[in-house]
Amino acid sequence: MTTTTTTIRPAFADDAPAIMQLVRDLAEYEKAPHEVLVNENDLLREGFGTDPVFTVHVAEVANEVVGMALFYNGYSTWKGRMVYLEDLVVKQEHRNNGIGKLLLESVFEYAKYTGAALVKWQVLDWNEPAIKFYKQYPVSFDGGWLNCRIMTEAMITTES
Repeated sequence: MTTTTTTIRPAFADDAPAIMQLVRDLAEYEKAPHEVLVNENDLLREGFGTDPVFTVHVAEVANEVVGMALFYNGYSTWKGRMVYLEDLVVKQEHRNNGIGKLLLESVFEYAKYTGAALVKWQVLDWNEPAIKFYKQYPVSFDGGWLNCRIMTEAMITTES
């Protein structure tokens, strides 16, 4: 999909440095740069290797990657095939130009193409600009759910 100045396309391995920088930019924005454990080699191996676990669409302006949508296929026991949008990021200086909309809608197109029943993602409750952006669409905000996670180094098995 292309507008006059922005091109949305699947990412290539050569885009890994730009994708990594967008990941770092997002972590800074979310005040959690110390949480980023992946590096460029991880992105190359896990996104562009022989068995990719995620897909990335990038936004280009004047041959520069200025945004990305990183997502992967999943499964909902209630709805079936789904797409999970892990991150949608546009460089600060390129926001409010419709790039986020183009990226998000490219994920929607991918979901429809692959037969997914839904697209899911999260947004921090304090991120008002993102919430306002998502409200352009008929999005459901699941207020009753709590996010859970555990890092593998913290996992223990319990004895029965």
